[in-house]
Amino acid sequence: MTSSIALTEDDRTTFVRDGVLIRRRLLHGDHLGRAAALIDDWYRNRYRAEDLTAYTNRTFAPELDRHPDLLALFHDGGLADLAEQLLGPALTAPVITAQVQIRLPDAAPQPAKAMHVDGVACPHLDAAELRTFTLIAGVMLCGLPAAEAGALHYLPGGHWRMARHFATNWRVGDGEQTPPDVAAQPGTPLLAEPGDAIVMHHLVPHRVAANTSPVPRTMVYFRVHHHDHDRLALRALRDPWLEYPGLRDLAQHHAPAGPRPL
Repeated sequence: MTSSIALTEDDRTTFVRDGVLIRRRLLHGDHLGRAAALIDDWYRNRYRAEDLTAYTNRTFAPELDRHPDLLALFHDGGLADLAEQLLGPALTAPVITAQVQIRLPDAAPQPAKAMHVDGVACPHLDAAELRTFTLIAGVMLCGLPAAEAGALHYLPGGHWRMARHFATNWRVGDGEQTPPDVAAQPGTPLLAEPGDAIVMHHLVPHRVAANTSPVPRTMVYFRVHHHDHDRLALRALRDPWLEYPGLRDLAQHHAPAGPRPL
């Protein structure tokens, strides 16, 4: 693959160590403007307050999850390049849907999201049902959030801890999303401007708190799957680099001390 968004060795090391890679102002111009206008129009004219919990658990603007202006943020804005380089030489499954997450302003009665790993023991799903993936890519669409503005909080390096947990202390069907020592962590807030992007390993725990600012915080996320994720999903919870063959050797040099994943 020839990419216009080339990863450096420092980028790869950061992703292996922290499970997170942040690119400032990755998206700008028409792509960002069209997507922001689309979601702003939906929020003003089609948002239903009675569906707030469902939106928060799944996606806002569900009828727009395949809209080309949202998908262009991933496919034409550089996120696809970053994801493919991180997973390479493994192939990725096609990304055909977007997830919109809005944290409503002024501390609206919106459910808070505790520290969790997506797709594992989700409160709105059967605990035995896995809805996992390989990595998530997100872009800040609008709002200028501080930590108290409904920012995403993530736990750098938490993918290593969660892999050990899934390998040693967890079975499919367990109802807790994270072990107590992880659940108690406040996490690092993503302080971002419109167009800033984050790529995060699926196993990195994260949470979202209330937005006490006067403006909504809107992000658009894309879930990226290794092409064989359905078969590898359970093993990938226990081996954080199973689906990242190009990073396995680097990960051997940066693995934290302690028990290794099975």
